[in-house]
Amino acid sequence: MQTAVLYQFVTEVPQAAAIWSTLFLLALGVLALLVARPERDTPPDDPRTAAPTAREVAAAEAADLRRYAEEVAVAATGAARTAQRRRADWLTAQAELERAWDAYDEADAAARRFAGAETLPTPQTPHTPAEYAARERYLHRAAMTAYWRGDLSMAQLGDVFAQRRGWDPRRHPVEQEVLLSRTIRDARLADYQAAASRERAAWRDAELAADSARALATESCAAAARLRPHPLPARRAVTGAFRPAVVARWRPARAS
Repeated sequence: MQTAVLYQFVTEVPQAAAIWSTLFLLALGVLALLVARPERDTPPDDPRTAAPTAREVAAAEAADLRRYAEEVAVAATGAARTAQRRRADWLTAQAELERAWDAYDEADAAARRFAGAETLPTPQTPHTPAEYAARERYLHRAAMTAYWRGDLSMAQLGDVFAQRRGWDPRRHPVEQEVLLSRTIRDARLADYQAAASRERAAWRDAELAADSARALATESCAAAARLRPHPLPARRAVTGAFRPAVVARWRPARAS
C-alpha cells in the first residue's frame, strides 16, 4: 500500500511541475507583450481626436467669413448713421456762422456811421447836475435797449451801470453812442469768430465720419463678395480650325 502511494506521488509531481512551468512561461510572455505594446487610453478611431476633414475646415472658414461680414455690415450701418448726424451738425453750425456774420456785418455798418464823429467837436451843453443826470439816464436807457435787443450781455450791462471798462455817464450822448456801437461790433465779432471755430470743428468731424463710413462700406462689400462662390471661367474649346492671328511686323521702308 505504501509502495503504491509513493509510486503515484513520484510520477504525478513532475507532471504538475511541468504544467505549472508552462503556465508561468505563458504568463511571462503575455506580460512582456503588454509591456512592449501598451494600449492607448482612447482608440485611434475616436471622432474626438480624429483630424478634421477638408469639408469641415471649409465649413469653419465659411462660418468665420459670414460672422465677420455680419459684424462689418453692422459697423458700416452705424458709421453711416454717425456720418449723417455729423453732417447735420455741420449744416447747423454753418447756418449759425452765417447768422453770426450777418449780425457782425450789421453792427459794423452801424459803427461805421459814427466813424467821423470823433473829428467833430463835441456839442457844448451846460455842465449842471441836471445835465449830468440827463446824460446818465440816456446812457442807461440806451444800454437797456441794446440789452433787450440782444446786443449786450448781462455782464456788459453790469459794466455800464457800474461805470467800468470806460463807461462814464458824464460823457455826451454822442460819445456814448460811439462807444456803445463799437462795443456791440466787438461783441458780434467775437460771436462770429466763435461760430467759425465751431463750424471748422464740425466740418472736420463730418469729414472724418464720412471717411470712416466709406471705408467700412467698402470693407462690408468686400466681405460680402468673399461669401459668394466664384464660378470657374469656362474653357474655350481649341479646334483645328482655330488659328492664331498673324501679327504683321513693322519693317522700315527701303530707300529707292
